[in-house]
Amino acid sequence: MIRPNFLSCEDRRELLSCVKRQREDHGVARRANALLLLDDGKSCVEIAQVLYLDDDTVRGWHKQYLSEGWDAVAYDGWKGGQSRLSVAQEAALCVWLEEHFCRSTVEIRTYVAAQFDLEYSHSGYVKLLARLGFEYRKPKALPRVADVAKQAEFIAMYENMLNSLADDEAVYFADAVHPEYQSKPAFGWVKKGTNPTLKTTSGRARVNIHGALNL
Repeated sequence: MIRPNFLSCEDRRELLSCVKRQREDHGVARRANALLLLDDGKSCVEIAQVLYLDDDTVRGWHKQYLSEGWDAVAYDGWKGGQSRLSVAQEAALCVWLEEHFCRSTVEIRTYVAAQFDLEYSHSGYVKLLARLGFEYRKPKALPRVADVAKQAEFIAMYENMLNSLADDEAVYFADAVHPEYQSKPAFGWVKKGTNPTLKTTSGRARVNIHGALNL
């Protein structure tokens, strides 16, 4: 018979976080759930009935936890199966993705179905894109008119000015701010290591609000 209260407070917190956290690896959460129920005094048979498992599986997880720790229980060594896309098809998909900013996997699903006659689930596309080196994030907003050399020149002038100010002097930045219809970056699938940009609008509205700031 398995004695309850074999988990430390720290171990219980770690296992509870695995159960509560939204994650695709539901198998790890079930193992954490089983160990927590054992620690609460439930029997292997009761837990197996609730989780639709074999009671010997629950006993095996408990034995492995006591001998090797939680990391060993959480690891199952599964590496995934063979990709349904060929190497050439994956290369073609990467080229297409780098030429298109896709807001969701729906666009990618349509392309793959039309080009390669294959269907993936949403989670399948997420895993495929991650394996191909893509991530879901926003592009960097780039001002329409930007001169790196002039920016560096201004920074040097500004720092020199601050270092030479008299006690009764201060530097203020003044500008007219205004409501406007502006480009807004949104998340999409892009190649890791790349930095796509999005041009912003430069028009001004009729209402101008003038302000000054002493940094």
